[in-house]
Amino acid sequence: MNEDQVNTIIQRWRDTPQDALKPEDFEQFQGFGSACLTDGESAQLLLFLQDEKNQGLVRTMGCVLVAPLLKESLRKQRSFDHCQAALTHLTRTCSPNELLHSLLEVIDDINPGAISETILALIPHLQTVLLQLEDRRAAGLGSVLSALQKQLSWLPVPYTQQQEEADEYGLCRCCNALAAFTQPFIAEVKRKNGITDSEDDEMRTELLKFCMWSLREPLLAAELNRDRKTSLWLFATEIMAILPAIQQSLPELLFFYSGKKCVLTDSSQSREARACLAYILFVQLISIDSFPAVFSPVFVLQRNMEYINQLLSSKSESHLQKGLSLYAKNLESLQDDTLPVSLLELRSFNTGPQNLQKVLTDCPIKHLREKGLKVFQLFTNKLDPEAKYKFFRCVLKTSNHTGVLSYIIKNIRSQVELCTQPGKANKWFLGEDLIPLLGLVLCLPQGADTDLLSSMDRVMESLNLLRYLLIRDKELRSKTDVWEELCRLKDEYLKMLRVCISMSRGYYSAELKALREDQKLKAKEARDAARTTRLVKCIAVKHEDVSKMSPESQHQVLQSALVTFDLMESLIFRIEEITEEKLKIHS
Repeated sequence: MNEDQVNTIIQRWRDTPQDALKPEDFEQFQGFGSACLTDGESAQLLLFLQDEKNQGLVRTMGCVLVAPLLKESLRKQRSFDHCQAALTHLTRTCSPNELLHSLLEVIDDINPGAISETILALIPHLQTVLLQLEDRRAAGLGSVLSALQKQLSWLPVPYTQQQEEADEYGLCRCCNALAAFTQPFIAEVKRKNGITDSEDDEMRTELLKFCMWSLREPLLAAELNRDRKTSLWLFATEIMAILPAIQQSLPELLFFYSGKKCVLTDSSQSREARACLAYILFVQLISIDSFPAVFSPVFVLQRNMEYINQLLSSKSESHLQKGLSLYAKNLESLQDDTLPVSLLELRSFNTGPQNLQKVLTDCPIKHLREKGLKVFQLFTNKLDPEAKYKFFRCVLKTSNHTGVLSYIIKNIRSQVELCTQPGKANKWFLGEDLIPLLGLVLCLPQGADTDLLSSMDRVMESLNLLRYLLIRDKELRSKTDVWEELCRLKDEYLKMLRVCISMSRGYYSAELKALREDQKLKAKEARDAARTTRLVKCIAVKHEDVSKMSPESQHQVLQSALVTFDLMESLIFRIEEITEEKLKIHS
């Protein structure tokens, strides 16, 4: 198409009433603009759009140029300034409603490889268009924020400080740009000073939805540290500042939340967002100065257990880290030995320790297991004596993990030792109630078939507890029934344990002998193969439980098992010695 033909078409557009323009005119107008950009004539296109004679047709058809102008500007060549100036002119000239529709289409069609660049280029124009809307501004804001956050959810969240500083995918820059983008709308809500209508309420709802989505993505996955004011930490600060600005009460959102006002479609998403809010408030202490101090530490812990359990039930490292930190922070504000047993009857309090145990036993990340163990002990310390007793009993009955059980047994010993101190005695750990607890400790659930190697931690701790009780017999002998029951439990336990050790030693000795014979056979076959230059197949290891190990590792495991049985027997022998010594003293 030559220049005269183009001028003829443009003149026809000028002369045609706006409501008489046809769809093909819009397509042709878009083609005209795209051709100018393709031919490197962005400056001429800008002049055309700014020409006073063309303002009518620009106002009517200019929206169709948004997508090509933005695509060209992202190339960041010489045409960038011209394209941005053209987009700015369109936002001031075209219908805000039509522009908003065009901009939303651009957001939906963002190139996955240019998400952050596109959003950063769009945000100033989106803000201008929304501020020009005379009605349904809140709905428009909601549509824009939702569309932008949907695209941002595709970007990976930087986890380390180095990743956040590099901001390779632009997520941090986009988050800060979004926070700035919302400021005029927040200011608009604040100006109403409590006098609101339905539009203002809708605006608050959309801004709250933005905050909740931001808490869930990206802040829930981000590493936040108040000692390092990183980009995402500052973004969290902005989000926490928005909530009171839109008259959203933090206690209401965290402690008295009503599902009727749920701004996220999924209740799990809502809990995750509020869990992140609790973490930011109570662990990072952002906006803590504005949080009412009237709530007791026990009440705060009770309300936060929902969020702690939500985080600890996740398999994500960032979620687990935040859940453990939130749990620890809430427990640290309590005095030791103060949480009553009635709290254990609440589902959330009962679920918390269970989730902690899963972290201890199932989490593959070492530092989280170590932190989980500290929180587990911290929780135990805060329970009052009766609650400790019932908690220990519950774990002994329900857990099959020898490491967890050994830790509980070690805590039982600590409580018995505490009870022997002046003024510290209680019936739960130094009286008749101790016997049922010891009955759960001094037993082998599988009897003589128990695998002592896998149960080593539990068995060793139970023997250490038994030895301690016999040494500190003075307090227990004062209660005849308690002492007699302890002696009965001891005799039954040691008798069964001896049988189990004997059977286990026989089994592992046979395994070790078979391994040695197998190694000799393989060595002989290897020598024969070398002499005859023939290849022979290696004979499979007879026992499947260690067959995947090297012969050296198999030998080490089997030898270690036999040493473990020796340690158990030495403890049993020492317990019998103590028993005889005490009999001589008291006879």
